[in-house]
Amino acid sequence: MKSAIRYIKKYKMQIVFSLVLTTTIVLTELYIPILVASGIDLIVGENQVDFEEIYKAVGNILIFTILMFAVKWIVNVINNKIIVSISQNLRNDVLRKLQKVSLKYIDSHSHGEIVSRVISDVDQVSDGLLLGFTQIFSGILTIIFTIFFMFSLNGKMAWVVVILSPLSLFLAKYISKKTYSLFKKQSEIRGEETGFLNEMITNQKTILALGEEEKNMKKFQNINQNLEKVSVKALFFSSITNPCTRFVNNLVYAVVTLFGAFIAIAGNLSVGGLSCFLNYANQYTKPFNEISSVMTELQNAMACLTRILKIIDEEEEIQGEKNLRNVEGKVVFQKIDFGYSAKERFIKNLNFSIEPGQKVAIVGPTGCGKTTLMNLLMRFYDVTSGEILIDGQNIQEVNRKLLRKSFGMVLQEAWMKNGTVLENIKLGKPNATQEEIEEVAKESRSYEMIQRLPNGFDTVLENNGSILSEGEKQLISITRILLLSPPMLILDEATSNIDTRTELQIQEAFDKLMKGRTSFIVAHRLSTIVSADVILVMKDGEVIEQGRHEELLKRNGFYAELYESQFGK
Repeated sequence: MKSAIRYIKKYKMQIVFSLVLTTTIVLTELYIPILVASGIDLIVGENQVDFEEIYKAVGNILIFTILMFAVKWIVNVINNKIIVSISQNLRNDVLRKLQKVSLKYIDSHSHGEIVSRVISDVDQVSDGLLLGFTQIFSGILTIIFTIFFMFSLNGKMAWVVVILSPLSLFLAKYISKKTYSLFKKQSEIRGEETGFLNEMITNQKTILALGEEEKNMKKFQNINQNLEKVSVKALFFSSITNPCTRFVNNLVYAVVTLFGAFIAIAGNLSVGGLSCFLNYANQYTKPFNEISSVMTELQNAMACLTRILKIIDEEEEIQGEKNLRNVEGKVVFQKIDFGYSAKERFIKNLNFSIEPGQKVAIVGPTGCGKTTLMNLLMRFYDVTSGEILIDGQNIQEVNRKLLRKSFGMVLQEAWMKNGTVLENIKLGKPNATQEEIEEVAKESRSYEMIQRLPNGFDTVLENNGSILSEGEKQLISITRILLLSPPMLILDEATSNIDTRTELQIQEAFDKLMKGRTSFIVAHRLSTIVSADVILVMKDGEVIEQGRHEELLKRNGFYAELYESQFGK
């Protein structure tokens, strides 16, 4: 609730204005029955109808009714603007946090579930909170003012209403205890369903190729059925609240009507006064119905807010304060230990040193720790113990953003944002000119490929560049890094999706780019790294061999086995 108030209080002026107008609406609604009562009393009795006064009363009723609806419209406009703003702020905070949390958090949570929290949960929170707060406020005001007016009309009847009506609130409280856990579970299953759908759509080609449609359909049906069961229970308990409270309130209304009729017959209350009192009794019980129904909305909002706050309250990456200036590229790994979980150590006591400008190849079987090494170097993950030094400076103390700007990284899986080819190339250098981009495109051998696209550099890419082949996307990624010309390079299977002929051409561009720069090349195809200055051979998270290509072959060790498995003796 405190977190909810934290977001709402940013709009305290608009909320105060909305509450003032809400108070006006409540007072107007309670004043209209007085006008109606006076009109009724003007027509009670034989030959006592005062048409002139009746016309005035009807005119006043119309004026106040129109005023009330006009103010209600203004309040709805203000409240809707506040709802949209709160949603915007919540989503901004979640996205800002997602860009600052560790990669470990992103890797350990379903992407679809995170999307569900950002989209649907935020909507539930903003709608539920503001609807709850405004209706509870107007309900409390209505209760206070109607009590005052009822006691001013007839104290005995007022006590009957005041004593019996809260029974509906206790009934609503009993029912609403069930709803919170159900709405929370509903939100969690909805997130699971979103995650599954995201996975299915992203990997549709693989699913079709493996014939897994029926299996995934059954899995989705199970999730959907669980969601249906929980949703039906949640809706059932939330929907019976209002009918139950209305039933109690109608019983109260019937008792008050009967009791009031006897008082009116005894001459202690006018017919108009009885009509006004019954109207107030109805107005008094209405907030109990509204508050009870709003409580279910509030509980749903709180359940969703809890899920959102788990992201917002997540620990951020420690950025570091120092800068890297005039990077030469000397890299040292000292006694590095690392594990993806606290229980296991994947890399143990890793030590090696790279001189500035060296071309370093990292090879080994799948799962030996090659990509993990690059993740540690870029501080996507932090080491458990030990130090990684660049130019003698511990990267734990260096600002992550500045550290990553010192590297150009080309991964095995190319990533394209929704936008033109030009926008994708100058992603890291927004102020690059058209001439610069065309020049590096020619160097990376992507220029001719781009010219063949429907609109050249202005071709719009969507869905991670679905109109491009994997090799074409990789060419654009390489062009992107060539444009940046960073002091150090990481090429993680950068040419794995490119044909052999194009790979030879790109290798020339890479050789030109890597000249004088410390470069790390992760490769399975050993033919691409024979010219490396240093080859690090990894196995089970350790560097077991180190040297140049010819030296490692002469040792006839693990590297020689890898090489022979690809090319023969």
